[in-house]
Amino acid sequence: MVTDPPVGGVRDAVSAVDRIIAGRADRQHGVVATWQLRGDGIGPTTIKRRTADRRLQRLHRGVYAVGHTRTTIHGRWMAAVLALGPDAVLSHREAAALWALRASNRASIDVTVARTSRRRRKRITVHRTGQLHPEDRTRRQGIPVTSVARTLLDLAEIVSSTQLQRAYEEAARLGVLDTKAVTALLARSNGRHGVAALRAMLEYDPTPVLDSKSELESRFLDVVRDAGLPLPQLNVLVEGFLVDAYWPGARLAVELQSYGFHSHRRAFERNHSKLAHLKVAGYEVLALTHRQVTREPQWVARAVASLLPRSSRLFRRVGTKPRAARPARFR
Repeated sequence: MVTDPPVGGVRDAVSAVDRIIAGRADRQHGVVATWQLRGDGIGPTTIKRRTADRRLQRLHRGVYAVGHTRTTIHGRWMAAVLALGPDAVLSHREAAALWALRASNRASIDVTVARTSRRRRKRITVHRTGQLHPEDRTRRQGIPVTSVARTLLDLAEIVSSTQLQRAYEEAARLGVLDTKAVTALLARSNGRHGVAALRAMLEYDPTPVLDSKSELESRFLDVVRDAGLPLPQLNVLVEGFLVDAYWPGARLAVELQSYGFHSHRRAFERNHSKLAHLKVAGYEVLALTHRQVTREPQWVARAVASLLPRSSRLFRRVGTKPRAARPARFR
């Protein structure tokens, strides 16, 4: 067991114990757990002494920040996982945030642990599972976390279909979506509430959305796709101007206008100059607001359809059930 030198003995500026603790903290975003330190041969008396002199700052029962009081978001996530023991993993919303599939600024942190565990912690939302398949757990930035496929399945149980679709799209955009892993996960997850929603994602092709730069653009593509209309190119140059959506065959450009991006004079003038130049150059130009796209999707679909060539107008009547999209082809 590693202990402090005896009182009055010769000691380095930093003792062997402190070097061990600091080394582990450096690998774990500045946090450590009692069960880890005991595994390193550091006894409870030594740990207690360092909590008393505040070299170890308590975050959860048995989990400490080392030598500081402020932790990063990764440190808080790591601390929450450590608080539930060696088999715990970051999951659900915070796992999605760690994979950069969506944002999360919740006060409570999602952690999954074996169902046999009865541990509860403040500021941690504990999810219990019978067992976690080895392929469903991994590490990212040193933090034990559910795989992308398992994270998507967990999300499917707690978020809306639109939010799940956005996370799925982001996984494709980042190149971390493996549809074979999703298929294998679904095969061993019978009975889970999110299975149907995630299986539906396998029939959805996120390719057109990969060039999207905003939630509004993604929502607009949903409207176009659900209406059965041909999908546009996104964020392309037309006559030297960057347009949000463009149908080359129809010479139709759509600008999606959000107040947040056009609320100052320079942006307002630049956008209207772009629309005027495109119109004079012979392009059909349709400017749509955030409210129109989100509150009046059927009107938006009809407006777009009316400006497309007759041969490419509605493949089906606007408002009917969306047809199945092509299967995703991402690994």
